[in-house]
Amino acid sequence: MAHLGSVVLKVSDVRRAAEFWTRTLGYDLVNGPIGDDSPVLAPKDGTGPTITLDQDDRTHLDLHVADEAELRAEVERLIGLGAVRVPWTYPPGADFVVLADTEGNLFCVVVTGRS
Repeated sequence: MAHLGSVVLKVSDVRRAAEFWTRTLGYDLVNGPIGDDSPVLAPKDGTGPTITLDQDDRTHLDLHVADEAELRAEVERLIGLGAVRVPWTYPPGADFVVLADTEGNLFCVVVTGRS
């Protein structure tokens, strides 16, 4: 079953947002320097979801799964619960699927190699 892996926040100023959220939550910058398109902030103790800061993407949840088989199964399970596939232009080798919940909020199911 998928688990909440990251909250993706759309921000206009990555540096300002990273400073605010790291100080607010006691998170560390773990992926990409400030100024990167999508730096990742994580809890210092390694437990809990990360926060991904993005200037281009919409605010959404990323649900993590371990592999392609789990991705396919989880997408079908979520569709059975009322999610719908969203028309999306995927890059070659995409390791995620974009869905919308019953209220139209977008979220992704992403293969991370970890369960």
